[in-house]
Amino acid sequence: MANLLLLNGPNLGLLGRREPEVYGTATLADVETRLGKQAAALGHTLEAFQSNAEHELIERIHTARDSVDFILLNPAAFTHTSVALRDALLAVEIPFVEIHLSNVASREDFRQRSFFADIAVGTVAGFGVASYELALTAADRCLTRATP
Repeated sequence: MANLLLLNGPNLGLLGRREPEVYGTATLADVETRLGKQAAALGHTLEAFQSNAEHELIERIHTARDSVDFILLNPAAFTHTSVALRDALLAVEIPFVEIHLSNVASREDFRQRSFFADIAVGTVAGFGVASYELALTAADRCLTRATP
């Protein structure tokens, strides 16, 4: 059994209402419920945290150091801007998967640069809410030492 942390960055609290043509109609609560059930079925616990504030995400990463085995991270807009979040993840040395609802590679040029992709175990993008489920499956495989 592993302890998983789902971290969601800015504006994801508006999921389901913000640009549904890009991000879908599921709410963040829907995603958290679905992932919690999936994690439990795999024998893991899942805690979820969302913030629009970079410093709050950094603090949550810091406190995860001794209690979390794997992070599922949707940094949202911080993907393209936050060296501070990158440094926090490097400092705690907790493996993580980077998640995006949309295919960021097919969007605006500025969205195609991630500060996390090179330090993540992997990145799942472009599958809407299923991106979260795929990321959790990959995390489970990493934790059980199987190939993701």
